[in-house]
Amino acid sequence: MPKLDGTHILERLTKRIEQLEAGDEIADKEIRSLLNDAQRAELDSAWEQQQQLRKNKRARTEQEQQELGWKSKRQVRIEVLKAALATAWDGIEKEFERLQNQAEIRGAKIYFDTLNQALKDGKDNRVAENLANNAMTRAGLKRMDGQLIGTQGLTPRDREIRAMEDAILKRVVSEMDDYEREQYELSQAYDKAVLENRKKQIR
Repeated sequence: MPKLDGTHILERLTKRIEQLEAGDEIADKEIRSLLNDAQRAELDSAWEQQQQLRKNKRARTEQEQQELGWKSKRQVRIEVLKAALATAWDGIEKEFERLQNQAEIRGAKIYFDTLNQALKDGKDNRVAENLANNAMTRAGLKRMDGQLIGTQGLTPRDREIRAMEDAILKRVVSEMDDYEREQYELSQAYDKAVLENRKKQIR
């Protein structure tokens, strides 16, 4: 089973919380698979406290149960999952950076492997570049030539992730002060210059 990344965790935590709040039954292993070791320990500890509370303090009515702080296993699960969801959101920007770095490395490999193979096959530079960029489009990655591909060739999940990335980037940029925005714009200009230089070297 492939390892879940931060975007998968966000989606699945949200879904499980909605299911629990709707009264659906969910297997314990489904809940625990979305938690890290510390969160699993927190879940176990919270339920153990509830069991001890029931042993030590009896309640005859629902009102007495609430006053004594009784919680159902469903309520305990929801609380722990909501805390895990908040933690996942706190780290999502760093997770997107990690995924973006992975995508850039993968994209560069696809691009240059395809480009080099096309040149070996006797294609001229322009055709080889087009073939390499098309390979990146098929992989759902950003093209080296900067041509926008929109959502062509992307799965629904790829489109959702791209929309989330765009929204987070816009929010981060909007919260920058003048100095940070200037540094960001310089970084964008540098990346563009590096890309143009790579393309010139290839030719």
